[in-house]
Amino acid sequence: MRATFPFLAAVVIAGALASGCANVEQKFSRGMNNMFEPVRLGEIRRSVEQSALFGQPGTYYTAGFVQGLNRTLARTGLGVYEVVTAPVPPYNPLLTDYLTVNPVYPANYAPGVLADAMFATDTDLGFSGGDVAPFIPGSRFRVFDTH
Repeated sequence: MRATFPFLAAVVIAGALASGCANVEQKFSRGMNNMFEPVRLGEIRRSVEQSALFGQPGTYYTAGFVQGLNRTLARTGLGVYEVVTAPVPPYNPLLTDYLTVNPVYPANYAPGVLADAMFATDTDLGFSGGDVAPFIPGSRFRVFDTH
């Protein structure tokens, strides 16, 4: 009994180190992203937009909102499931026939990186974006911002 316990512990530790955790990280981050869908409201905005473009006249807001709400609830539930079961296989995305793996946005919106000192590495040198004269109220002129 004494000889088997250290061997079993060594096998468990070697298996844990050899298995890696990239799949767990992907599943957990995908679940967190899906859980925050009610905050982002991407499914509702996209469904309303798509129903306005391709739906029947007069049903843009109602049908698009209901479909977007259904998809939001499904994505949120899937996110909770993926966060809770992140350490447990399978790690591939679920419900891909109904929901996309990545979050959706309306076609007229493209998300980008925030204009922040975290992403602008030359802020301390003064070469990165930002307000030219932030001490002047109403100063909206920005250097190096292309969007």
